[in-house]
Amino acid sequence: MLRSPTLPGAEPATEDAPRQNLGALLQQVHLHGPLSRAALAERMNLNRSTIMALTTKLSAAGLVREQQPTGAGRSGRPSLVVTPAAARVYVLAFDVAVDRLVAARVSLGGRIEERRVAVRSRSGPDLAAVVDVLARFGRELHDAAPPGAICVGVGASYCGMIRPGDGMVRYGPYLGWVDQAFGTELGERLGLGLPVAVGNEAHLGALAEHRRGAGVDVDNLIYLHGDVGVGGGIIVGGEVLDGEAGYGCELGHMLVNPHGGRACSCGARGCLEAEVGERALLDEAGRPAGLIGRDAVREVVQAAGRGEPAARHAVAVVGDWLGIGVANLINLFNPGVLVFGGMMRDVYLGAQAQVRDRIAAHVLPVSRERVRLAVAALGDDTTLLGAAELAFTDLLTNPLTVMARTVT
Repeated sequence: MLRSPTLPGAEPATEDAPRQNLGALLQQVHLHGPLSRAALAERMNLNRSTIMALTTKLSAAGLVREQQPTGAGRSGRPSLVVTPAAARVYVLAFDVAVDRLVAARVSLGGRIEERRVAVRSRSGPDLAAVVDVLARFGRELHDAAPPGAICVGVGASYCGMIRPGDGMVRYGPYLGWVDQAFGTELGERLGLGLPVAVGNEAHLGALAEHRRGAGVDVDNLIYLHGDVGVGGGIIVGGEVLDGEAGYGCELGHMLVNPHGGRACSCGARGCLEAEVGERALLDEAGRPAGLIGRDAVREVVQAAGRGEPAARHAVAVVGDWLGIGVANLINLFNPGVLVFGGMMRDVYLGAQAQVRDRIAAHVLPVSRERVRLAVAALGDDTTLLGAAELAFTDLLTNPLTVMARTVT
């Protein structure tokens, strides 16, 4: 399970307390930016002497910097401000979608410093080609890092079902990936001596929007991601729900139309993905079979906004099925926010009326009274930043151990 380091409510009386507190403090500045020692003490419910001891250790390891606050008009001794060492510590993040490949160097603090993008063709199983492009991008980004900067992790988001632990793609729809050793292959080709942590794109999208986007401070969140099909990620109690073997939350394969539903890539009919995915929208709009991709989807949504009858029909039909799926999810999980990302962002923006009508008609009043519908605040970088958060996991759990291992 993708777990966030726990921010303690009180200093635990265990041998692990110092390590846990170091990780928790580092995560605070990683996610929220510069914070004063006083603010950190209040957020973590620790005394100031403990905060000073923690920041001293993190500063000595090169993970944070401490400086005097700026601005005038302060009385008494000012509390030092703790800032993540963004110029020194970074991860490599990769995002593998159906139609594009993205690589980025992401600094501690979550800022994308530099990126590379390539088109991915829909030409069947392409592990070797994908690894070749990403490894080349990764080495370029690594070589372009500032002098003295340290890479502390590598993370990748993939549009398929991922086996936890080794980055094996068990099933990647549309391009025929079955039991492909993606994480291992990419790690070997990168040659950085770091393992590649791989996660499902929608699970990582949920993580990113929970930590940095539309779901900040929301402990129960659903993220619906559209690429060609539909994926989902669910945050329950602040943690990603991933199921018994790591393959949970395949929301795109929730049955919504059992009678006469469209054929799905999984072999079934009437899945949410089949009824609201790329092909469903383009077919309903009467677009030719050869027309594919995010730009084609956006064109239909924009055409519907201009009043084109075929496009309006397509958005209404797809939006109605999307509303049924969303209503089921809200009744099941009672989320505080439901976020639409990727292609689903475009579809939702065009079909808000249909989605909200279904929620009004089919969601229990006690569940719909607080749920908020939102589009991904991180835009097209949601899954990429999710991969970066995955890459930072070890550092945020054991900061001094990771730095000692990486530097040596």
